[in-house]
Amino acid sequence: MSTTVALKKIVVIGPESTGKSTLCGHLADYYKTLWCPEFAREYLLENGTAYTVDDLITIAKGQLAAEQKHIDALQSQTDQTGIIKPLIIDTDMYVMKVWAEYVFGTCPTFILDEINKRHYDLYLLCKPDIPWVKDALREYPDEKPRQELFQMYKDILINQQTPWIEISGGFEARNQKAVAAIDAVLAR
Repeated sequence: MSTTVALKKIVVIGPESTGKSTLCGHLADYYKTLWCPEFAREYLLENGTAYTVDDLITIAKGQLAAEQKHIDALQSQTDQTGIIKPLIIDTDMYVMKVWAEYVFGTCPTFILDEINKRHYDLYLLCKPDIPWVKDALREYPDEKPRQELFQMYKDILINQQTPWIEISGGFEARNQKAVAAIDAVLAR
């Protein structure tokens, strides 16, 4: 009878244009593991940027499905090799909560319920201390909303039980902080 080894799930969150996807890609390469991209990008590129609260629920469900697909794939690899690798996840339901509350002033019950069902091993909170980079999906180039969003994420993380670390500085500093935090989780 085989024993399923628990994966270590690392979530990268923060305001837009704080290097989350770049960091996720680097960490996946560094640990030779999988990373789950943010589903919202794919959805909004396909469906346009005029979204509603109902779209956020659809995006949340897509994110959860993508996350589960990556969990299953990495779990299969882990069960075969016995080597535990972290799963890097770009965005979770906390991001959906902040997004819904910031844009619409409310958060759908579906998202809140999913937050309570999820377990992660570490959050990496990316600070908006790098320049904002324009792309077709980004909405908040000004410093004030970037700082407001960052504070919303930080408040959530302070008031929950999963360990977290603030990721700041340039590219190398961010990578080093993230790797040190993940290594500590993997050593447990």
